[in-house]
Order: sequence, then structure tokens, then C-alpha cells
Amino acid sequence: MAKDTIEVMVEGGKATAAPPLGPALGPMGVNIGQVVAKINDKTKAFAGMKVPVKVMIDKSTKEFDIEVGTPPTSQLIKKEAGIEKGAANPKADKVADILIEQIIKIAKMKESSLLGKTLKQRVKEIIGTCNSMGVMVEGKPAVEAIKEVNEGKFDAEIKAEKTELTAEEKAKLEEEKKRLQAELEKRRTEIEAKAKEIITSMAGKARGEIKLKLKEAGIPDALIKELLPAEGTTAEGAAAPGGEKKEPAEKKEAPAKEKKEAPAKEKK
Repeated sequence: MAKDTIEVMVEGGKATAAPPLGPALGPMGVNIGQVVAKINDKTKAFAGMKVPVKVMIDKSTKEFDIEVGTPPTSQLIKKEAGIEKGAANPKADKVADILIEQIIKIAKMKESSLLGKTLKQRVKEIIGTCNSMGVMVEGKPAVEAIKEVNEGKFDAEIKAEKTELTAEEKAKLEEEKKRLQAELEKRRTEIEAKAKEIITSMAGKARGEIKLKLKEAGIPDALIKELLPAEGTTAEGAAAPGGEKKEPAEKKEAPAKEKKEAPAKEKK
């Protein structure tokens, strides 16, 4: 039988008949309430995350099947780490720490969409994503954790497919996250003060010159964008050298005025 397939992203356990799901289901003739209820039941384990969902509807019988994918690896890591976002500068900043059991859990959840043929290979893929987010693994930078996986340090946990943490382990991770967040905030305050000092000292200089100086001082791009005035202005907000782009417009206006004055002289 011919089937129609609708693909949407919904928040785990919180799908509704509102867009994008409701309008897509409307023309299909299915019971929207039943579809929503089944999606929410199948996605409740992903609460707080966006989940890809496929609704396959039989055109003749109006019966439907639901296929739930898994959220992106980064979202699963954020949930396990208890954070809202990764580090803006992951090489220098670390926002959280997770254990190998949590890595194994994510690797198992993402099994069908990862390249690794073995669980150990998939574990290394997940740790690689942690590296790009500034999330540590077992108290170490992710690149070091990958080396330890290669050396066999976590073979027992991977073989046992261990995914659960004790209450004590969870408490320690929470404390570590608070410590890292405090360090991150302190570091940002110090870097921001340094950046503002440079900007102030270069007041009147072209934006490009100031930006280069900030980069040389190791200021992250995200903070540069946040603190540095827009193109065409100086650090004080005035027109920057080379930013005086209004002259051509003024020159264009001058001939127009002369043309208007010419007829007036002829009338005299």
C-alpha cells in the first residue's frame, strides 16, 4: 500500500497539534490526537531535546506508524553533562565533565548513525564531539581520553556496556561542573577586561587595526564581535578613518543642485 511520510523535529514528550506537526497531518485524514499521543509516548525519554520523528501513514486505511530517531550527539552530551551549551572556545575553556559510562550510553543510543563498527570505535566518536564542545571525559581533556581508550583503560566498562552512574558519581560530577563554570566565568571576566583595555587604548583607530591587536592578544572571536564596534566606526563610535563613505553621495547631490539653479538664472 502507498504511504505518505511526514518528517518533523519535536521536543521529546511535548509534541502538539501546533505547527509543524498539526498542519502537516491535517490533510492526511488521521486522528491527530492519537498521533501526537503516540509520538509523546515514544519520545518521553528525550525530554528537553529536539528529536527527529517520521510519521508513515497508509493512504487507504489511514493507519500510521511512528519512527523516532535520536537527537544530535551534541544534544545528548549536553543532557548528560547538564549544560545548555558547549564552550565558545573549546580549546581553552572546559564547561563540564562526564564519565565513560555516559559516553557508552550515548554511543549505544546513536549506534545506527555512527561510523564505528564496534562500540569502542563509537565511544571514540562521541568523545571526539566532546572535544569540540569543551566537555572533559573522566576529568581529562577529550583528546587525552581518546588516548586512554586506545590504550584499553576502559575496555572493561565498554565490554560490559556499563551506562549507569551511582548517586555519588552524579554528585561529584555536579560539583565539578560548578567548579568549571566558576573558572569559566572568572576567565571570561579577565579576558573581557583585557579586551576593553586594548579597545580603549586604541580609541580613534580603524576597526581592522583594533581587531588585529585583539586577536594577537588571544581574545576569542566571539568576544571580539561582542565588544568591538561595527564596521565604519572607531572604538568611541565615531566615523573611522577610511569609513567616510558619505562623500560620494554628497558629490552626487551637488550637480543636482546646480541643475535646479540654472533654470532660475535663465528666467531672470
